[in-house]
Amino acid sequence: QVQFVESGGGLVQPGGSLRLSCAASGTIFRPYAMGWYRQAPGKQRELVATVSTGGNTKYADSVKGRFTISGDNAKNTVYLQMNSLKPEDTAVYYCYYGTGRIITMVDYWGQGTQVTVSS
Repeated sequence: QVQFVESGGGLVQPGGSLRLSCAASGTIFRPYAMGWYRQAPGKQRELVATVSTGGNTKYADSVKGRFTISGDNAKNTVYLQMNSLKPEDTAVYYCYYGTGRIITMVDYWGQGTQVTVSS
């Protein structure tokens, strides 16, 4: 089992910034990937960004150039710096941990954190 401590969500104005963090604990196998998916009301859950223990990253096209993901392997923690936020970034952001060959595969989900971009 893997447990998560997520933080950093909240309300921000358009053009603002937020930083999400997600720390995993429990039975951690390496290599792994961690990152975030998000889900807005009435929409499917979609990948936002992910990073593997080897340093590979993947971003949704809609966040490239605005969001940056980074990882601290020693702490089993990932961070998502979100800049130039837009109202369409409003969603529940779910941290995940995965050990599959494809870095977007999910073994465990976090509980989610709300990000709201609104004036």
